[in-house]
Amino acid sequence: MLKALLTAALVALVAADSIPDFVAPGTCAKVANQDNFDLHRYAGRWYQVQIIDIPYQPYTRCIHSDYDYDSVNGFRVTTAGFSPNNEYIRLQGKIYPTKDFPPAHMLVDFPSAFAAPYEVIETDYDSYSCVYSCIGTDNYKSEFGFVFSRTPQNSASAISRCASVFRRNGVDFSSFSAVPHTSDCVYRA
Repeated sequence: MLKALLTAALVALVAADSIPDFVAPGTCAKVANQDNFDLHRYAGRWYQVQIIDIPYQPYTRCIHSDYDYDSVNGFRVTTAGFSPNNEYIRLQGKIYPTKDFPPAHMLVDFPSAFAAPYEVIETDYDSYSCVYSCIGTDNYKSEFGFVFSRTPQNSASAISRCASVFRRNGVDFSSFSAVPHTSDCVYRA
């Protein structure tokens, strides 16, 4: 049922008057998910340090998220950062496992976007997390990727590790962009 809903959302986007920039020809990569994923260890603060640009994400720099886990609802996530106009924006949503997939393959649900997969390909829980999100149908895909780090500074090892992980899983890492984390960032999600 979840796959049918996600496919219907993508079909509606493709059938609209114009195809959004984030929908492209192709198929989603068949990524491997983290084995023995520990939801409790994944909780806490994560910083987006590299992403495949998301046009409906309102922030472009200093992006950070707090993942608060409970076994009934999954993660309550607060994500914040600065917009291109230097406005501090904070959004709340959920990321949660479903019965249809293993724990590392969750669903992300934020008010400003349609529900989408959130697949943790690999994480060590302490320094990096490589996350893939893609919905595909009829040779079109809406593909996003994230490199998360537990710190905004010294994230080079997280980026290097995830670049290797994404490439190994068939995801083009050259489509990722750096998320600026400068000295004027404020982290108060």
